[in-house]
Amino acid sequence: MVGSHTIRASLADAENVPFWLDRSLRPEAQPPLTGPATADLAIVGGGYSGLWTALLAKQADPALDVLIVERGVCGGEASGRNGGFCASSLTHGPANGSARFPDEADTLVALGQRNLDAIGATIAELGIDCDWERTGELSVATASWQLATLDDEVALAERFGQRIDVLDAEATRAELNSPTYLGGVWHRDTTALLDPAKLAWGLRRACLDAGVRIAEHTEVTGLRADGAALRLTTAAGPVRAGRVVLATNAFAPLLRRLRAYIAPVYDYAVVTEPLTTGQLDSLGWRNRQGLSDSANQFHYYRVTADNRILWGGYDAIYHYGNRIRPDLERRPATFELLAGQFFETFPQLAGEVRFSHQWAGVIDTCSRFCAFFGSAYGGRLAYATGYTGLGVGATRFGAAVMLELLRAPGPHDWGPVIPGRALPGFGSLTSLRFVRSKPVPFPPEPARYLGIQATRWSLARADARDGRRNLWLRTLDRLGLGFDS
Repeated sequence: MVGSHTIRASLADAENVPFWLDRSLRPEAQPPLTGPATADLAIVGGGYSGLWTALLAKQADPALDVLIVERGVCGGEASGRNGGFCASSLTHGPANGSARFPDEADTLVALGQRNLDAIGATIAELGIDCDWERTGELSVATASWQLATLDDEVALAERFGQRIDVLDAEATRAELNSPTYLGGVWHRDTTALLDPAKLAWGLRRACLDAGVRIAEHTEVTGLRADGAALRLTTAAGPVRAGRVVLATNAFAPLLRRLRAYIAPVYDYAVVTEPLTTGQLDSLGWRNRQGLSDSANQFHYYRVTADNRILWGGYDAIYHYGNRIRPDLERRPATFELLAGQFFETFPQLAGEVRFSHQWAGVIDTCSRFCAFFGSAYGGRLAYATGYTGLGVGATRFGAAVMLELLRAPGPHDWGPVIPGRALPGFGSLTSLRFVRSKPVPFPPEPARYLGIQATRWSLARADARDGRRNLWLRTLDRLGLGFDS
């Protein structure tokens, strides 16, 4: 057990800012809107969802007039704060996808793999320097009951023809030296690691090069129909567009009907100073995989391009009333909890390594644990949201879905038809039940808060009781609801 003094000392100099965003590489902001504007396609939100939508639309039709309106700066929220795991799964893992969409599971796995390949191809084609590494992900068991979870992972991976290595305790520790590991499964081809902020900045640069207009520091506060078009309200004046995409994810959506489906949950992370050669040698980690453990309240971690360790997850926090505020990103108790768990996993680094950054980001959590999609205003507006922490890769698929939803002219068309962009080799994405269905909505407050807190308590209790799920969790399972860290 690492002492509290060692833990606090390791965090003493940590900056309360996302590591990825705390660099001189960050581009200068684009000017905000200064007056009324028009566009063929207006996109609200400049994270991955909005950037991929704009880029795919311009690639399909270079003449299309596309405008991104972002309240802060592109990539400044979840897209620049995550762990940099770019997974092929569109459904938060094949187990979740197979349980919810059994008739489409094979198609969704294939679509996800094609989507991940397309992301890698785009990064190479556009020369986006985002430290892309196709190293895969290693799932590890840190308690004996988690070995059964790994067995289930193996069975699904074999069903879908994915490349895996099944490792016993010794082989797992040979990949990364931790005394906590009892076994592991290395998923070879379903995850790439990258620098998330550099990906967002690279996509932003590609959008600008393609002729996309970007207005940063411009908040959209309203949405309504305006004849055959839609009108967005900003402080600088209205934006009138033939089609609109909502890409705001965890933040309050302009479309009121979506508010019941999303619970903004804070996820926390820390990152170390660069490790010395000796410290790296004590770990092994020559294959640089991303890792996650198999508990209900799980950790994710990886090594960065400059040999730091990013360590996050476990303590997912929901605040009453869907609150999102900058001060909620600073949670010393959670950072100390994460640091203590880090040193329990890597005791050889205790007292030797300090953390340089600590931060949080808001995840757009929904009850089915994977994105959902839809349209409004007679097909003139499309949205994709609810990625629940697995949006680095899936947002590109969501962009393709939204463009397909906007493809057909509405009853009162204005401007050109937005080009659809289905993934090659597959038919209509919007015909999938995965795309057409919606998650179960969260209840209103205070039931929402009480339900999430009861679930978090129950998951922690299950981890402490060899994975045994209590009546509350079993009821949620039967209802098709879920929540974890």
